[in-house]
Amino acid sequence: MARTFSGQVVAVGVGPAGAAARTATALTEAARDGRPFRLVVSAGIAGGFAPEAPVGSLVVADEITAADLGAETAEGFLPVTELGFGTVTHRPPQALVRDTATATGARPGTVLTVSTVTGTAARAAALRAHHPRALAEAMEGFGVAEAAAVHGAPVLEVRAISNPVGPRDRAAWRIGEALQALTDGFGKLAPVLESWRPA
Repeated sequence: MARTFSGQVVAVGVGPAGAAARTATALTEAARDGRPFRLVVSAGIAGGFAPEAPVGSLVVADEITAADLGAETAEGFLPVTELGFGTVTHRPPQALVRDTATATGARPGTVLTVSTVTGTAARAAALRAHHPRALAEAMEGFGVAEAAAVHGAPVLEVRAISNPVGPRDRAAWRIGEALQALTDGFGKLAPVLESWRPA
């Protein structure tokens, strides 16, 4: 979900394209009505890279990176930036990331956006090789960040870890525990969001 610190909540669905479209619509409508967003927060559950992001923990993105936006080549994966166009990373305001981590106990690091969730140990290892600071993977953050960037709004991504990144094991998912951690985290984060102002 994407959330402004004024309290508006938008369910953006699953995947970066849907998240971008729904976030852009909300931002456009708000700007049209003379109440533009000053901050967009992408929040939800995610897979965590062990051992840094265990199930039930919170992470806050200091980088929001599209992990699979690019091209496969004989030499391996190339992000679109190495092909000479586009962007693959958005960076939330450093002070806001720091204050979020302090208030909630979330660990700061890279949160990857993927269109296909990782389901093997080999894919998890490949992602960590390309993104050694990655703490989590989810499916919406980069789409939300792209829409926010078009509107000149800063973005923050907060994720609660529901499962390890790696072999798909539905029985090991702890969605309820992750959602509770996210709820608890937002209770602590609310004062930070309410007091934060863009530089």
